[in-house]
Amino acid sequence: MEIDSDATASSRTNSFGGGRTVKVIPFQHASPSPPLPQPSATLVARWGAKLRVMTAIEWMELFLPCSRWIRTYRWRDCLQVDLMSGLTVGVMLVPQAMSYAKLAGLHPIYGLYSGFVPIFVYAIFGSSRQLAVGPVALVSLLVSNVLSHIVDPSNELYTELAILLALMVGVLECLMGLLRLGWLIRFISHSVISGFTTASAISITLSQAKYFLGYNIVRSSKIIPLIRSIIAGSGDFSWPPFVMGSIFLAILLLMKHLGKSKKCLRSLRAAGPLAAVVLGTTFVKIFHPSSISVESVGIAKALAAKNGYELDSNQELFGLGVANICGSFFSAYPITGSFSRSAVNHESGAKTGLSGITMGIIMGCALLFMTPLFSEIPQCALAAIVISAVMGLVDYEEALFLWRVDKKDFLLWTITCIATLIFGIEIGVVIGVGFSLAFVIHESANPHTAVLGRLPGTTVYRNILQYPEAYTYNGIVVVRIDAPIYFANISHIKDRLQEYEHNLSGTANRGLDVGRIYFVILEMSPVTYIDSSAVQALKDLHQEYNSRGIQIAIANPNPEVARLLSRSGLIDLIGKEWWFVRVHDAVQVCLQHVQNLNGITPEAANKTPRRQLSFLQSLWKHEGGGNFMVEPLLPQKQV
Repeated sequence: MEIDSDATASSRTNSFGGGRTVKVIPFQHASPSPPLPQPSATLVARWGAKLRVMTAIEWMELFLPCSRWIRTYRWRDCLQVDLMSGLTVGVMLVPQAMSYAKLAGLHPIYGLYSGFVPIFVYAIFGSSRQLAVGPVALVSLLVSNVLSHIVDPSNELYTELAILLALMVGVLECLMGLLRLGWLIRFISHSVISGFTTASAISITLSQAKYFLGYNIVRSSKIIPLIRSIIAGSGDFSWPPFVMGSIFLAILLLMKHLGKSKKCLRSLRAAGPLAAVVLGTTFVKIFHPSSISVESVGIAKALAAKNGYELDSNQELFGLGVANICGSFFSAYPITGSFSRSAVNHESGAKTGLSGITMGIIMGCALLFMTPLFSEIPQCALAAIVISAVMGLVDYEEALFLWRVDKKDFLLWTITCIATLIFGIEIGVVIGVGFSLAFVIHESANPHTAVLGRLPGTTVYRNILQYPEAYTYNGIVVVRIDAPIYFANISHIKDRLQEYEHNLSGTANRGLDVGRIYFVILEMSPVTYIDSSAVQALKDLHQEYNSRGIQIAIANPNPEVARLLSRSGLIDLIGKEWWFVRVHDAVQVCLQHVQNLNGITPEAANKTPRRQLSFLQSLWKHEGGGNFMVEPLLPQKQV
């Protein structure tokens, strides 16, 4: 259904008493049409048509996203930066992977396994060219929190379950990618994610405190048991690991700050974790301090025993899923994209997935050739790496921003953060998502509506609260509905219409006071969808208004809404003459009816006080451009 709003378009003419004629742009009523196909059938047909016209190259890009950058790779421009960024992040990944494996309750070697095969797989099947995948702090905390309730981390079954978990996560991600369920993430607001990561970072920091304090604390993601355990064991505090860990943490934070603030020192940010491991291992090998606990990684022995650009969220899910599935066959626990390493990769100038392949090569070299360097690593050094990495996740700046901008989002951030700290990460994220969905449902069930008034000297109608100079006409109320209309919000809309009908105080009205509302005009251009419950409610509203002598008029519904209203019979019920292209057309026709109902003569209607002329209007009048009186209740002859 095409609607032409040009003033020069053909128009229908309405004649009323008093010899006055009103021209309005004709509303093109939807012709009867067969019912629309089901959404599922439409989706299948659309996909079928798309698949039939795909070329061989497009099929290859669908199954192997890496072919998109391989076919167009610019060796001169990209090779050097890809190799350097891959080398930089690879150096950063080796110590982080071991640290995160410890956080997950696993032997550090499984962190190296998790940073090896999945990187190559993601480089082939992932769509992002800068995302650095591998072990991350939040996933490691989730693994520890879930599995530690099932079996003790010292049991071999714990490691087997972690690897099985990677397979299960991969299968779930692949299914979500194939079913194109990436849109589900839209229902988790940024406030929830920020609050969750902030609380998780605090929990991770407290869980690593035992390596600084020199005594064991309870394994938990809840803040109260962690603090209680830290206080209870304070009598066993040891200075050497605290001093050594604090020094490593200070070095890491300083190198990160210098790397972020000075472009020429950018490599320091990535080299920090490796520097902490090398310095710590060197110190232990030279001085052999008895009070510093180490971690004997024993990678060589373990390996011998094994003998072994446009982003698409659905493609990302599938790529990460395949990486987790393949990684599970090589003793990897669940992996995902890392915020910090991806940021370093991007800042280092990575252009394509070749940087990820370079990271994988670095990790393979670490597994094959660097094992003697990691024979004894101070646990406080690994803990310092974890703490320095997650400190950037404490997003207090976001909380301050939300407080200034949107108190509702700040409340959501606070609820998620506190719930995660008190009840743990699983319950915390569920509570956060639950409140986020509740806010979405509340906003959808209570949509914004506005009374519209006419801007002086124009035929434009705007919200009278936003434009106080806009004026309304006695006997007529124009209401804009700024949302789809469906079963959950139709009651709210009806309540608002009733409120507008009886309370329009504070607005500048034009025309003689007629005592009550005779016409309700619904501006429906923002309404993108309407369901059967809303249609029935509009029918009931029409009957209610009709019994009280009030007429509904509809202005500018979109084609889909107009077709549905036509099939439902609502257009015929209200009357085709009460459907308009423009709000202004509807207002002018309603004004004529108001005058006829109250016996107002055209001359009386036009007795409107003059208004002050603007400079341009005065100039126009001076040069014979016409008489600029205030626009009367109705134009002189035609509108």
